[in-house]
Amino acid sequence: MREHTKTNRILLALVGLVLLGGGLLTLAAGADLYRRWGLTPPADWLPTTPRNVLIPRADQARWADQGWWWPTVIAALALLILLALTWLLSQHRRWRSRQLPVPDTPRKAVSVNDHALNDALTTDLNTLPGARRTRARVSGPPTHPQALIALTLAPGITPEHVLNDVSTAVEQARRSAGWDQLPSRVRLNVAHHGPHRAE
Repeated sequence: MREHTKTNRILLALVGLVLLGGGLLTLAAGADLYRRWGLTPPADWLPTTPRNVLIPRADQARWADQGWWWPTVIAALALLILLALTWLLSQHRRWRSRQLPVPDTPRKAVSVNDHALNDALTTDLNTLPGARRTRARVSGPPTHPQALIALTLAPGITPEHVLNDVSTAVEQARRSAGWDQLPSRVRLNVAHHGPHRAE
């Protein structure tokens, strides 16, 4: 989950920087700052004066006369909007907090926040000897949750010992949530290490 967060932030930052840079360059052309301040616009950047446009009128007329132009533009814009909405909705689903019910209690009286449980389980896994870069997420329907765990092993650590500790951590999370069972899926990776040098 943290890797997804980092990737999303990097992509948003890059898109934001590109849009901000393009907007500032266009604003500088519209305010005629290149001429007033004696600045040199970037190479191949079209709008450099207030009278410049991104697409010259001759090109606008030439493309608009083509029968395929407007359907293509509309389809491209619709696809772009659809992709943006899909990404936005997936972010909302990913980060929306869920209240998971605790058995043997009134449904709305006692519940467990899945984000809090994810953080608690990840914290427990991070303390395991030989474990690095652990992530835990409780998913599935509220009545049948399961734990998805990604764990990177330190070099030289055998999976058997770590899996036993993972089972203990998952069991503790299950008991704290009051569930009868909490199935878990564990994905193990091994940390890269440099070659050993023979003396």
